[in-house]
Amino acid sequence: MSIKAVLTAILTVLGVLVLAAVGSLIVLTGYLHQVTSHLSSSIDEVRLAEELEVELLTHSRQAEVRLSPGLEAPPGPLAVSEARLQTLLAEMRPLAVTTEERAMLQEIDEKVSAYLAAREETQGVAPTQVAGKVAPRLDEALSLLEQLVDFNVQEARVAQAKANRWDEWVSVWGITLAVLLLAVMAVVLFWVRRSVLVPVIQISRAMRRFGSGHKRTRAPETGPAELREMARTFNEMASSLSRQQEDQLTFLAGVAHDLRNPLSALKMSTALADPGRADASPERLQKMLALMRRQVARLDRMVGDLLDATRIEAGKLELQLEERDARELARGVVELYQATGPSHELILSLPDAPVHLRCDGARIEQVLNNLVSNALKYSPSGTRVEVTVLSEGEEALFCVSDQGIGISEDEQRHLFAPFQRTHGARAHAQGAGLGLSVARRIVEAHGGRIEVDSHPGQGSMFQVRLPLVPSVQPTSTLPASSPTWTPDGAMH
Repeated sequence: MSIKAVLTAILTVLGVLVLAAVGSLIVLTGYLHQVTSHLSSSIDEVRLAEELEVELLTHSRQAEVRLSPGLEAPPGPLAVSEARLQTLLAEMRPLAVTTEERAMLQEIDEKVSAYLAAREETQGVAPTQVAGKVAPRLDEALSLLEQLVDFNVQEARVAQAKANRWDEWVSVWGITLAVLLLAVMAVVLFWVRRSVLVPVIQISRAMRRFGSGHKRTRAPETGPAELREMARTFNEMASSLSRQQEDQLTFLAGVAHDLRNPLSALKMSTALADPGRADASPERLQKMLALMRRQVARLDRMVGDLLDATRIEAGKLELQLEERDARELARGVVELYQATGPSHELILSLPDAPVHLRCDGARIEQVLNNLVSNALKYSPSGTRVEVTVLSEGEEALFCVSDQGIGISEDEQRHLFAPFQRTHGARAHAQGAGLGLSVARRIVEAHGGRIEVDSHPGQGSMFQVRLPLVPSVQPTSTLPASSPTWTPDGAMH
């Protein structure tokens, strides 16, 4: 599992918990608001019912005082009391929420109206007769008001009980959410420590050990996918650096060996060419001088390849671009090798029309020299080596083919890597394994490419493709960054 997937899952769980908590708070707030409104309505309704009871009793008392013999009460307060009764009834109507409450209010309104009507009918009637008609109406109204008060008190108690249950449920839910959040955080911390921190520390330790000289150190590929990929990348880099170090050591050993052979030959030749020797005839001296020239040329070629490889690695190989005819470059190289001896049949094929290039002529000749030299070196005496120049589309083509030992498909993948030589090449001739690597970089610096087609025992054909003048992009130097070589010889 990757860190991204784990973090996504964790954030999803935390988001669900947070949404659940927020939703619970919203629901609880709404419900509490509803309960508060209901309780407030019940309280107001109880208050108005009690005020209505008081007002009814006050009205009844004022009416009785007015009817008592010898007492004269002004009619004004009685009218005010009746108006007050109507006002209280009007205020109570909007507070009725349930159907039962509305029915009770309707009945109370009727009983109050019946009481007031009975009072009107008994005006001028003896007090003893009034009590029999008015008192039952008043008692019924007061009884209904008491029932309304009891009903609202009961509803308030029910609402309070529900609120208490909701409070308990919210408490349990809150504790549950808190426990879940703590559990998630604990799991996350444990996973981060076990699956992230430990692999990071192991990779860091492996890097430090590798940097301190333990080249065989490798990081364990454990933990999330990102850390496994990081460890795998480090291990591949460490293996690549180790291989490069081994290749460098092999290269140094090969260079030392290759330098020792011509030096030994020069040392022997100078000893044999001593004029003081009795057998130092002019013919013998000429042979020794020719041998020394060949060994010096070989040393010069090896040192030149090393210098070119160093410049290429540093990105400092400069090109002196000029317009040249590909035919002249190929002709000069072939004539040079034709003059060395008739051990091979060297054939040059050129087109009739000029093949113009914008290139560094000396460097392109260096590439052709390397290809022709290899073709002659790894081909049996008496075989044919062909050098062909063609113009294909917007490219100039140099083709060098031989009838030599050939190269296997596996060895072709490493053919252009520095310090790499095939088994057949090592058996037939000595060298540092830099010629083809340098040739490829020179061709690529000109915007071209070099290809090989070969089969063991059937010879090889190397093709160098360079852009013609109309499509070439001038290049004065190699890229500033050092090239990176992969095991298959590709340059990045």
